[in-house]
Amino acid sequence: MNDTAQDPTQKGRSHFTTIRGLRTHARVYGDGHKEAIVVIPGLGCAAWMYRRIARTLSRWRQVWVYDPPGHGFSAGTLAYPAHIGQLTDHLALWIQANRLAGSPLLGHSLGGEVIIDLAVRYPQLAGPLIACAPTGIPENPNVAAQIIRLTLDLPRERVGLWPYGLASYVRTGPLRFYQLAQDQYNHDTGPLLPLVKSPVLVINGTADPVIRLWTLLEMARSIPGARTVEVAGGTHALTDSRPIEVAMHTLDFLEDLAGR
Repeated sequence: MNDTAQDPTQKGRSHFTTIRGLRTHARVYGDGHKEAIVVIPGLGCAAWMYRRIARTLSRWRQVWVYDPPGHGFSAGTLAYPAHIGQLTDHLALWIQANRLAGSPLLGHSLGGEVIIDLAVRYPQLAGPLIACAPTGIPENPNVAAQIIRLTLDLPRERVGLWPYGLASYVRTGPLRFYQLAQDQYNHDTGPLLPLVKSPVLVINGTADPVIRLWTLLEMARSIPGARTVEVAGGTHALTDSRPIEVAMHTLDFLEDLAGR
């Protein structure tokens, strides 16, 4: 990496934007950098679960860790969001409002599906895409299967993540979690893959019980020019269990695109 690394911003700062009447939160790290990257969390996850990857990336980039509506410190309503398309629409408006169009987007888990959706529906807003342990592409597991897989993954995760994950899921609430998980079962992202024009990097962990290998191979086959990389021993929460590896793969990908 050619940019001079800075000491990581340990705490970051909160930034609020009002989108369609909803106060939307993001945690921002690395304000000393001109180039930004946006982190989009998984289902039920909040920005506070992504501190390790944000702090690592903030040595080289300004990092915006976005809280989707109804997640973390972002407002939602009882009925909103209930669909992945609503998550995508809200993210698009938020990117525009914060002048982040064209910035790299790192989507984790469900966030990986959201950035694929965004890249097809709002191509003018999407920069390079990093899909980290992406779910729902192109497989659409039912809610029960999703819960079973997440339960299998939990003992593999860093114990220090558990209280943050619990707080995130409590904040999201069982109704919203179920609505979005059910919509993921109904939402077919597979046909969108060949339509993606942004450069794509897919990162997966070899110890992730949530993701099926065939889905990653299908993504690599269907998205023009997509690249894939495996992180040995990586769990589903790759951004927490392997933040340095994820950051280095991400930055190498972006520098390669920039011709550095």
